[in-house]
Amino acid sequence: MEKNYYEILEVDKNASNEIIEKAYKTLAKRYHPDLQDGPQKKEYEEKMKIINEAYAVLSDATQKTTYDEQLKNFTVSREEYQNIVQENMLLRQEIQKLQSNIQNQYVNNINYQANTQKQYKEQINRVVNQAANQAYRDAYVQDMRNRGYRFRRKYTIKDYIKLAGIIAGLILIFVIIAQIPPVKKFLINLYENNILIKALVDTFKTGF
Repeated sequence: MEKNYYEILEVDKNASNEIIEKAYKTLAKRYHPDLQDGPQKKEYEEKMKIINEAYAVLSDATQKTTYDEQLKNFTVSREEYQNIVQENMLLRQEIQKLQSNIQNQYVNNINYQANTQKQYKEQINRVVNQAANQAYRDAYVQDMRNRGYRFRRKYTIKDYIKLAGIIAGLILIFVIIAQIPPVKKFLINLYENNILIKALVDTFKTGF
């Protein structure tokens, strides 16, 4: 409903006929165009048309009843308004809570990825250091042999288990690293574009 006649006459919707009539007379004196000069006269003429229209409806019992029914369909009670406000507040809180959860989840994912990469790096460094130490010992032994020293080492079951553990660890690290998307993509491209590597991999797969 575009016009609220009660607001136009500046009265409450429960105002009596006497109050409506008194308000109309007050506004008529204030906005009557015959009492105005200059550019405001045309503006007041339009204002008085609306005031007269509002008073014509609200001063007639039948028209007023019909208008009140129509107005009731286009307005909400204070209780309904408060319920709407409360629902909006709850909805806003839920949205803020959801945004906070999404942000926390994103931060947790970033931290998890950082910790995982750190663990991979530490494990790789540990294996590389072990391999470097073993290479140094082998080079030292070879140098001593070149000088005429003879080494007779007796390998034990513990040595073989240790060697198998190192090999298994290297394989595990390779498998884990191969699951990282950039590394996996690189390995696939290397396999598809290198004939020699593809032949070796195919031979290995055929053997198993």
